[in-house]
Amino acid sequence: MANDPDAKRLFWFVFAGSRGGLNRLKIISKLRENPFNTNQLAKEMGLDYKAIQHHIRVLEKNNMITKVGEKYNVTYFISTYLEVNMDAFEEIEGKLDKSK
Repeated sequence: MANDPDAKRLFWFVFAGSRGGLNRLKIISKLRENPFNTNQLAKEMGLDYKAIQHHIRVLEKNNMITKVGEKYNVTYFISTYLEVNMDAFEEIEGKLDKSK
């Protein structure tokens, strides 16, 4: 499953084929370094809290991140699915970095 073509297709859609993809890419990069909550991500990235909430919902819906905790105590981590398909993610991340 390490080179899953469906995962690659999903990553292309979420990070390159839709608006806000680069911000979602940055969120994943931040979460790879450290778990964060929504407010910490907003401050860290200099983005609006509501924008971060939207991107978090998109990433959660597409099984890229998982959350631990409830209500105001929610912390986000990268998902097992993303960890398993990290090679495909890094390939797309590299291609998008070159195209900026």
